[in-house]
Amino acid sequence: MTRAFCFDLDGTITTTEILPCVASELGVSDEIATLTRATMDGLIDFESSFRLRCVVLGQVPPERVDAIVAHVPLNEAILSFIQAHRENAFIVTGNLDIWIRTIAERCGCEAFSSHATYEGSQLRLQKVLFKADAVAALRQRGFDEIVAIGDGANDVPMLSSADIAIAYGGVHPPAASARAAAQYIIHEGEALCRLLKAL
Repeated sequence: MTRAFCFDLDGTITTTEILPCVASELGVSDEIATLTRATMDGLIDFESSFRLRCVVLGQVPPERVDAIVAHVPLNEAILSFIQAHRENAFIVTGNLDIWIRTIAERCGCEAFSSHATYEGSQLRLQKVLFKADAVAALRQRGFDEIVAIGDGANDVPMLSSADIAIAYGGVHPPAASARAAAQYIIHEGEALCRLLKAL
């Protein structure tokens, strides 16, 4: 049996949310954090919220975004697990490929993400990831068991389409919808990795 591990990024692999860190450059970190939390809880649909956040955060120069994201702390236990399973561990995030590439490089694994480009200094959002599509793509590659780990409402399609779903609350409590879609609820990185190794 071939198994794939699908990890949400913000608040799962990272120990803080990325977009509020970027928003601090514009002095709107509290506003973006509130919008991010409302989106995670399912009070606002992910795509509409993410497009709005991209409009705001697109004002931050790309080289500055790279510098900020490069210093976002990661959960060391989860990072070690991913690095030990580079061939079958995947980042699955609604965040932008051009914003999270330094973290993907640190993890050493493939990332499924939303896509955008810069035209000059203007951010152009091209595609917002629907997380269940990542699960479907991995099944097409031949993985016959998918383990999904996430914390927000936008993770529910991934959790619901996985064979094993884990709601993770390492940074903040997982959304009620994520808990409802999960077979397991874990609140600490080392405990999560022990479960993943025991499955």
